Amino acid sequence: MRLSLVALSVVLLPLLEAQEMPIHTARSTITNTCRQSGPAFGRGSRALGERTIASGTFQESGAPHVEFKVESAKMAERPDPKVDAKTQATIQKDMEEMTLQTKQYPKISFQSSRVEPSGADQWKVQGNLSLHGVTKPVSVAVKRSGSVYTGHTVLKQTDFGIKPISIGGGMVKIKNEIEIDFQIYPQ
Repeated sequence: MRLSLVALSVVLLPLLEAQEMPIHTARSTITNTCRQSGPAFGRGSRALGERTIASGTFQESGAPHVEFKVESAKMAERPDPKVDAKTQATIQKDMEEMTLQTKQYPKISFQSSRVEPSGADQWKVQGNLSLHGVTKPVSVAVKRSGSVYTGHTVLKQTDFGIKPISIGGGMVKIKNEIEIDFQIYPQ
């Protein structure tokens, strides 16, 4: 009897550890950072947009994978203390209407296709990102610290059919490269 329980636990334990877990949507975030230039902002300043993950799941062991969805209209620009409220509102509106076109493309999604260990509590995650009506392969370096998974990658807006904006006769220009950082918490 004891041997049967030990054998059963050896078989079941990996299955229990390999369960898919929901992403904690209230705590998990994706932040994009883009470089701005032009007389209105000075050289090399940054615009930060942050959004919460609307839904998603991940699994670390067994057949590791991650997938999530983001509502593009819920992205909010972080206020810049150097920018007045009216200009900030214009930046938010332009980001929604000109860059992300949130009415036409309401969802952003990612689905991993391959997850490979790259060190202790570190992985290289490859998958497909759907943004602005275009799906492209991306690679993300991911690490775990405690229960939070963090990652970083750099994308080009033009790869996803987004034209980097230049407004006010060049007073504000957004560069093509965008840094994407995320924090994913299990529920």
